[in-house]
Amino acid sequence: MASEEKMFDISFEADGIKYTGWVNPSDKLNDAGIPASFHVVLNETSFGYLSYNNNEWSVNEDRPEALTKQVGKAIEKHYAV
Repeated sequence: MASEEKMFDISFEADGIKYTGWVNPSDKLNDAGIPASFHVVLNETSFGYLSYNNNEWSVNEDRPEALTKQVGKAIEKHYAV
């Protein structure tokens, strides 16, 4: 499956700002069977690569923790069954 087919859109509001963007999951999966990391673009700007470790979301860029958690929640919603 091509990466483009796995990409999905996200949107949410935080601190009165509407965020829209897309997520490109990695091909590598973690123990839970979901992608190990996600390249995230928000409002046409690269947010960074998010990963979920030790029950928390982290990003490889200097981003606000609250916003990182919001992006993580949006990703979790996509994978909720």
